[in-house]
Amino acid sequence: MGAGITGNIAVLTGAGISKESGLDTFRDADGLWSKVSLEDYATPEGFARDPVKVQAFYNERRRGMAGGNIRPNAAHEALAKLEAEWPGEVVVITQNIDDLHGRAGTKNLIHMHGELFKVRCDACKAVSERRGDVAVDEVCGECGAAGAMRPHVVWFGEMPFDMDRIYEALDACELFMSIGTSGNVYPAAGFVQHVRFKGGIHSVELNLEPSEGASQFAETVYGPATEVVPEYVERLLSGR
Repeated sequence: MGAGITGNIAVLTGAGISKESGLDTFRDADGLWSKVSLEDYATPEGFARDPVKVQAFYNERRRGMAGGNIRPNAAHEALAKLEAEWPGEVVVITQNIDDLHGRAGTKNLIHMHGELFKVRCDACKAVSERRGDVAVDEVCGECGAAGAMRPHVVWFGEMPFDMDRIYEALDACELFMSIGTSGNVYPAAGFVQHVRFKGGIHSVELNLEPSEGASQFAETVYGPATEVVPEYVERLLSGR
């Protein structure tokens, strides 16, 4: 661990942090994209071809997420504790569209790939909370357009949200933590290079196994997120 860290912390999380809460990862051998075509379900073109199929897919995921068996795990809770107790600023940048960080208590949170429990009108860009199903012919409550509602998630080929805020957090941090990511989805996969080239920023990968960018990190810790993340957070908070 980088010695003497007292400043801001930027944390990147991916699907691996939510796997132990019962959610599928995407790129593992048994991940979501091994079961369905990302071109059909996670691109603007797929949505344009068959909005009924795509809305049904996200409605099903929304219902699954709302089930009582999906809860924040010890890794989510540890990051919320870090934010609450750390003397500097802690920013959690998540690639996940689930709500587990928020439910665990994290407040300084950036959803760079959007949120499953939100929908957006393609006509007026209004964003609203949504726990239930979305109908293909649904009318927007803001502008009255019919059939323009879509999941508020970033699909392949679209720009992630809040990139200016993300790079501000990376530039201002003293420690960059990457948790549960595959290291092959950009721009998130390039964050470690960004902090490395900037200099003066300690970087650590906490993952089940080495990511594609593991060699870029100054420190690596491998094991289940529910074990390695709480342990690392406790070391930070105790100054070890």
